[in-house]
Amino acid sequence: MVNELIKYVQEHNLFQKDQTILLAVSGGIDSMVLCDLFQKSEYKFAIAHCNFHLRGEESNRDEQFVRQYAQANNITIHVKDFDTYKYMQVKGKSLQMSARELRYDWFETLLEQNNYSFIATAHHSDDSIETFLINLLRGTGIAGLHGMLQKVNNVIHPLLFTNRKAITQYQIANKIEYVEDSTNQSTKYTRNKIRHELIPLMKEIAPNFQRTIIRNIERFRETEEVFRSVVNKVEQDLIEVDNNNNIVKLSISKLQTLFPQNIFLYELLSPYGFNESTINSIAEALSETPGKQFYSETHRLIKDREYLIIAPNTQADTKQYYIHEDQTNLNTPIRLHIELLKDLSFVRIPKVKEIAMLDADKLQFPLILRKWKQGDSFFPYGFRGEKKISEFYKNLKYSIIDKENQWLLCSSDDIIWVVGQRIDERYKITNQTKTIYKLELDE
Repeated sequence: MVNELIKYVQEHNLFQKDQTILLAVSGGIDSMVLCDLFQKSEYKFAIAHCNFHLRGEESNRDEQFVRQYAQANNITIHVKDFDTYKYMQVKGKSLQMSARELRYDWFETLLEQNNYSFIATAHHSDDSIETFLINLLRGTGIAGLHGMLQKVNNVIHPLLFTNRKAITQYQIANKIEYVEDSTNQSTKYTRNKIRHELIPLMKEIAPNFQRTIIRNIERFRETEEVFRSVVNKVEQDLIEVDNNNNIVKLSISKLQTLFPQNIFLYELLSPYGFNESTINSIAEALSETPGKQFYSETHRLIKDREYLIIAPNTQADTKQYYIHEDQTNLNTPIRLHIELLKDLSFVRIPKVKEIAMLDADKLQFPLILRKWKQGDSFFPYGFRGEKKISEFYKNLKYSIIDKENQWLLCSSDDIIWVVGQRIDERYKITNQTKTIYKLELDE
């Protein structure tokens, strides 16, 4: 198996011999066989062990076992304790997802701090089959059908060339010690239920089940390459990225020309955390009136008039920011450069929205920078009479996101500048103006 590992690493260019790899080691049979193979292959590596404290003394036993192994073999080891239940409560995520996030966040930190090249896990082909079946049962795009990949960013899976049976045979033949996780036998977890109940049944029906599935997974990977090239072309034509407002826009009219629409929608929206059920609801809303909103764990999607707008799922900024009389710039939440102009002989009013020139003597300090509130109104420059801010936004064809991102500059209770759009008529420069208060928006 040592030669098979070396060949697999070289064929798939997983890493170079002079690089140091961080092995995720639980103490179970798979990770201990991985350690043994790395030692015999003379690869440079260190060990990372996570103690999630989920199995009482058994968790501490695993940690002690891995520590002793590392010490006996003169291997660098990193151990981390996690309060998994607390993280789970704070983040509102499942136990398994919480443990995964804690684990990989720590691994990434270790890579940066110690100049390790990759994180290696002991997943093998049986794990890949289980992942394939889990994704199939939960609903997935084509990416969920390729099983585990040999390399994903900083994570490598060097044992995908082998299976559980071969690993067990290697462990017995080489008398490799390991510890058994008692929860591996419990069928309350989906993966274990598939492993202990579904797969044996499928083997009974089709004795060559594993070999067939592995071959199919390979085909799905190749099919995905072709499909991904098509999706990438659609993305280039259909998606607009607005970096200033941190949003992504998808043209509804172009979406409606795609066939099969739901497949493309899934591939376009799932990277933002939207699941199949939500994406189906979004598809149904394409021809409905604007305003509907949909949420994933990380993002929000708004059905606007012409676009689906995707933005990070964060709370709108409801804070107020103050500009004092002697202030010459503002850096948060937006960047403003401020000047007082007293020699008005050569002043010209620029016709750009990013600059506001106001009668300084009419202002009450500190000025207030805030977002829109229900009932807000102002007197738009060049317009006779008062206008609701909501109506002004409507005329600008603002989306919900645009409205949330728009800042208003106020003097006491008066809105004096819809920042980057229009000043208030009451605060404009006149023949009686003695000092100009100039603000320039730096985007």
